[in-house]
Amino acid sequence: MDENWIQLAVSAGIGLLIGSERERNPQALAGVRTFALIALAGTLAALLAEIPGGSWLIPTGLAGVAAMLVIAHSRDPQREDPGTTTVAAAMVCYLLGVLCGLGETALAGALAIGVTALLYFKPEIEGFSAALRREEQVSILQFLIVTFIVLPILPDHAYGPYQVLNPRQVWLMVVLIAGIGLASYVALRVAGDRGGAILAGVLGGLVSSTATTVLYARRARESEAMERLALAVVPLANLIPIPRIALLAVVVQPAMLPRLAPALGAALAAGLAVWALQLRRQAGGTAQAAAGIHNPAEMATALRFALVYGTVLLGAAWLQDLAGSRGLYAAALASGLVDIDAITLSTLRLFGEARVAAGAAAVAIALAYLANCVFKLGVMLWYSRRLALRALWPLAASIVAGGVVLAFA
Repeated sequence: MDENWIQLAVSAGIGLLIGSERERNPQALAGVRTFALIALAGTLAALLAEIPGGSWLIPTGLAGVAAMLVIAHSRDPQREDPGTTTVAAAMVCYLLGVLCGLGETALAGALAIGVTALLYFKPEIEGFSAALRREEQVSILQFLIVTFIVLPILPDHAYGPYQVLNPRQVWLMVVLIAGIGLASYVALRVAGDRGGAILAGVLGGLVSSTATTVLYARRARESEAMERLALAVVPLANLIPIPRIALLAVVVQPAMLPRLAPALGAALAAGLAVWALQLRRQAGGTAQAAAGIHNPAEMATALRFALVYGTVLLGAAWLQDLAGSRGLYAAALASGLVDIDAITLSTLRLFGEARVAAGAAAVAIALAYLANCVFKLGVMLWYSRRLALRALWPLAASIVAGGVVLAFA
C-alpha cells in the first residue's frame, strides 16, 4: 500500500511539472491541474488494470485523454495554435502516469524532466533546426543510421584468428568517430573556437582519445586553421586518459593509488603545461574553424579507420601471443596499442591478488600508455606529418615527466 502512495505522489509531481510548463502558453487549454489529473488517471488505470478484466482501462484512458483535448481545441476554430503539442504532451503525461503505476517511477521521472525541457526550449530547438545546413543534416542522419540501425544488428561475437574481431566492437569505432565529430562541431559552434576546442578535447578524451585523434588528424590536412584546431584538441584528448587511470585505480584498487599518483600527477602537469604553452602561442589561429568543417560526422574517415583498427587488434593479439610467458610488460605494450583501460584493469586486479608487485604494476600501466601514445603518433603521421611533429611535445613531456617520477619513486 505504501508503494502505491509513492507511485501516486510521483505521478502527481510529473503532472505538475509538465503542466507548469504548459501553463506558460496562453493558447494551451490544459494547465497544471489538468496535467496532474491526467498523470494520476494513468497511474490509477495501471493499478486497476491488475484486477482481472481491467486491462482495457489503460488504452481506453489514453483514447479518452486525446479525445477530450481534441474536442476542446476544435470548439475554438479561431485559435492560432492548433494545440497538437498540448495533446501530445497530455498523452505522454498519461503514459508516464501508467509507468508510475507499473512501478517504474525513476524512469517516469527522468522522462518527465526530458519532456518538460523539450517543451520549454521550443524557441532554441526551432532556431537550431532552422540554422542547420544541408551537410549538417546529412551528418546527423548518417550518425543516427550507423548508431541505431547498423550497430544493433551486427553480431556481438568474436571471430577470426585469436577470436579478437568482434564486428560490433569494431563498428563501435565508426560510431565514436562520427559521434565525436558531431559533438565537437556543436561545441565549436556554441562555445567558439578556443572554448570549443578545449571542450572537444576533454569530451574526446573521455569518450575515445583514439577516435578523436583519427578525426582531427584527418581534418588537419584540410587547412592551416584546421591544423591549429587539431593541435589544440588532440594533445588534450590524449592527456585525459591519465586522470582516467587514476579514477580506475580509486574504484578498483585504491591501495595502488599512492604508487601511481605521483607519476600520473607529474605526467598530467607536464603535458598540460606544454599544451597550454602551444595553445597560447597560436592565439586566434583557429578562427572560424567550425565553418571549415564540411562533414562533421566524417563517415569516410570512420569507415577506413575501422578497417585499420581491426588490423591493429589482430596485430596486438599476435604480439600478446608471442609474448606468452615473457611477462606482463610485453603484454602491456601489445594491449596498449589499442586500449589502455583493459590492461589497466587487468594489472590492477593482478596487484589486488598479490600476483604482481606495486612497482611492476605501475610500470606495466605506464608502458601501456606509452604504447598507446606511439600508436596515436603513428595515426597522426599517416594523416599529417606536421601535426604529429607538433603534437609530439605535450605527449613527450607527459611521458618523460611521468617516467622520471616513476623511476625514482
